[in-house]
Amino acid sequence: MAHDADPNASATINKSSKRWLWLLLLPWIAMIWVPSYNRVEPQLFDFPFFYWYQLLWVLISAVITALVYFKTKTKSKTKTKSHPQGGAR
Repeated sequence: MAHDADPNASATINKSSKRWLWLLLLPWIAMIWVPSYNRVEPQLFDFPFFYWYQLLWVLISAVITALVYFKTKTKSKTKTKSHPQGGAR
């Protein structure tokens, strides 16, 4: 069962995974600080900066989220493989 796993292994996973979670703050900070992008110039394909900046952060956020997911998922996967789960009882 999942609760039979070594508690020290999960503590190690959590410590190293938490560093990657800090990257998730970047999109939040970029969007919450509206005065930094509340302007019209420079325009890109006749779209004001206000719109294309936000759209660009949608793509950047997806990349950051995927990076954090894979970095945290692969570390936990390698640790749990060393503790095989029991079969049906």
